[in-house]
This record gives sequence, C-alpha cells and structure tokens, in this order.
Amino acid sequence: MTSTAATAAAARTRTGGPDGPAVLEHVLGWTLVVVLAVLITRLGLL
Repeated sequence: MTSTAATAAAARTRTGGPDGPAVLEHVLGWTLVVVLAVLITRLGLL
C-alpha cells in the first residue's frame, strides 16, 4: 500500500509552473526576462 501511495504522490508532483498550456508558460518566462533586462539597463548595471 505504501508503494501505491508513493507512486500517486510522485505522479502529482508539480514544478510550480502555471496550470495553462506550455505556450502561456513560455510567454510569462520571456516577459520576466524582458522586465529584468529593462530594470538592469535602467539601473545602469550593464
């Protein structure tokens, strides 16, 4: 019974990404990259 519970828990393991399609995750990721790049250049760190 413990192996079944462990298998079920492993199947439900999430990576913390959004629940939507992969395209949404990519768009949010690139948006974060652009925002960080703008902040870095505005602060003169690059």
